[in-house]
Amino acid sequence: MTTARRILLSLSLVFATALLAACGASDTPEADAPADAKAFLSIGTAPTGGTFFVLGGALADVADEFNDNWSVSAEATAGSRENIRRLIQGDLDFALSNAAISYFAVRGESSWDQAYPIRTVMTLAPNVALFISPADSGVESIADLRGKRVVVGPAGAGFEMFVGPLVQAHGLTYDDFTPLNSTQSGAVDLLSDGSAAAAFLGGAVPTPAIVQASSSNDIRLIPFDDDAKKQLLADYPFFGPATIPAETYRGQTEDYQGLNVGSMHLITGESAPEDTVYQLTKTIYENRANVVERHPAGRAIQEKNIVRNTGTPFHPGAIRYYKEIGIWPEDKPVTDGATDGPTDGAASDAGE
Repeated sequence: MTTARRILLSLSLVFATALLAACGASDTPEADAPADAKAFLSIGTAPTGGTFFVLGGALADVADEFNDNWSVSAEATAGSRENIRRLIQGDLDFALSNAAISYFAVRGESSWDQAYPIRTVMTLAPNVALFISPADSGVESIADLRGKRVVVGPAGAGFEMFVGPLVQAHGLTYDDFTPLNSTQSGAVDLLSDGSAAAAFLGGAVPTPAIVQASSSNDIRLIPFDDDAKKQLLADYPFFGPATIPAETYRGQTEDYQGLNVGSMHLITGESAPEDTVYQLTKTIYENRANVVERHPAGRAIQEKNIVRNTGTPFHPGAIRYYKEIGIWPEDKPVTDGATDGPTDGAASDAGE
């Protein structure tokens, strides 16, 4: 054998040995990650600028800071619809959603293409929303929306899942008026220039868009019919009563008896590990004061509100923690909506 062939053979043996060693090392858990490596968890929120995005970031920060077992980050998304789909696809671990949208998703109803196996972790801030109209528009009741141009929320946001039942309870459907899609600020412009006769707005109380609309024009807060409201509360657990105190908006001289049309809530997939959900629930609840420091909507993380049933089953990991601290309702789910939590600046955006 020539010297050159001996050198080539030796190099081949060295390379093969190194390759085998590398393959063997990658098969061991120790080589995959350090023993003290943190798990990574993601929380889906919504586009930047809304309450979902800010509160989701606050939840992620607190969960990350006060539990050494994981690294938690919030991720900007398109909102509830995207969050629900990505939870089931495994792209997200937790997410925020509007309870009305989740209600229909878990059942595969309304505009959902299938039933999505999602589960509630905790019920959060309410979403107090309503129709408003310029005082001179001729719209004084929901029935008066017939034949008018009405802003019903951004396209693709899922507003139809709570606006639809609302108008149906008052004897209307989307076919009875011309629905317009726009953001809340865009809706104010459409009302101001006469392009729309009414708009569905809400979220935190006071809602900035309604404050803006009332500051430049005389507006009317369109009332819900009492019988229709009672029927909605009976038919859909995500609805709840909500009062907007007098003088909240310019020209509002009396309390407005409205509705929470679907609380923000934290959700996960049905198959999420029970212990992970338990630990996240425990971490957020025990450090809820730190959430409030980051966003006032954190005030809704209190014992009566977080276990409120909005129609999406709770995850066993969350139930385990709530039973452990004695706040899980043993006899019946909390559905009366009377404990939705604070509405003074703490509600979720009607959008996201």
